Amino acid sequence: MIVPAARELLAAVVAENGQSAGRWGDALLAVPRHAFLPDTIWSADGHGTYTALDAHAEPDAWLATAYANAPVITQVNDGRTAGPDAPVLPSSSASSPAIVIRMLSMLDPQPGQRVLEIGTGTGWNAALLAHVLGAGSVTTVEVDRELARRAAVALDGAACVVTGDGAQGWAPGAPYDRVLATCAVSTVPSEWIRQTRPDGTVLTPWSSPWCDYGLLHLTVHDDGTAQGRFSPHSAFMLMRGQRRNLRVFRDVVHDDHRPEESCTALSPWTVADDDWDLQFALGLRCPDLWYAWHDAPAVDGVATRLWIATTDATAWAAVDYDGQRKDRFTVWQHGTRRLWDEVEAAHDWYVRHDRPTPGRFGLTIHPAGQRTWLNDPACPVTR
Repeated sequence: MIVPAARELLAAVVAENGQSAGRWGDALLAVPRHAFLPDTIWSADGHGTYTALDAHAEPDAWLATAYANAPVITQVNDGRTAGPDAPVLPSSSASSPAIVIRMLSMLDPQPGQRVLEIGTGTGWNAALLAHVLGAGSVTTVEVDRELARRAAVALDGAACVVTGDGAQGWAPGAPYDRVLATCAVSTVPSEWIRQTRPDGTVLTPWSSPWCDYGLLHLTVHDDGTAQGRFSPHSAFMLMRGQRRNLRVFRDVVHDDHRPEESCTALSPWTVADDDWDLQFALGLRCPDLWYAWHDAPAVDGVATRLWIATTDATAWAAVDYDGQRKDRFTVWQHGTRRLWDEVEAAHDWYVRHDRPTPGRFGLTIHPAGQRTWLNDPACPVTR
């Protein structure tokens, strides 16, 4: 049963990516995905809730999920047991096979090269790398001790599994020809650059407080800098050390705030819905802003509210939809900055620059930090 399921999975991967999987397709057929998944996995219902699926109680459903071309949640709540009424929060997953194969193809490691993977997870990704490059070519770092233990058992010596903070890389094995992250970052850790050979590659999912979207493909230079471009169509969990734990009513909005009122013709759904190209650009243009939707707030005349806040919680804005007019929205702004004004300006910038897709943006890393740019490194996204 496993071989047909793997072949069907490979066909789905090729169809989604629109190109042959090559040597990574051979690896997918040779390295069984189900062997790297825990007995309990979780499926999402599309409404923010998750249901546990047990391999022993529901073997057919569990195996079908294992060989679906979709991500599989493999840990919730950082592995802690939660009470019956506690929320179920995904904290680790096996990525969709299509994005796994796409990223491995982009990474393009060659025979004899050494790879550092950040975020071992189940170990399947490291196993695919080791199958192609050979045992001893892959080092993989996992911050969660239990996940690292399980992955090491599943890998059975095919890769070196290190338990530690992935932001620190793994200096004892450096330098590496390729560094691959399977978690998103909003700031590329400097150790990844330092531990990569000149002309080597760093490939990582990208996240901004505004949205989790995109891949960053960097080339490291012999002067210690790195530069590269973004590409679209990926969303990964944020690296644990860069997580943002912010709540509107706990951290940002307080009873004594007296916001200024104004109005706008720009719909909140325009900037915070499903236009991922726009959201990606806004995340680069407004790098410390995040948002949250509030449906049916207990406020007279408000059907839906969009909250926007800074990551340091010093300013916020709210944009209200009254349930009727879609050409005029009430705006409230409080704090050290006028955030909705900044979002409107960023939207205008995006339109004036011909609605750039992620592939038109890039990032340069230098000793003083990182800088995003549009089209050319000489054209910074932010001043």
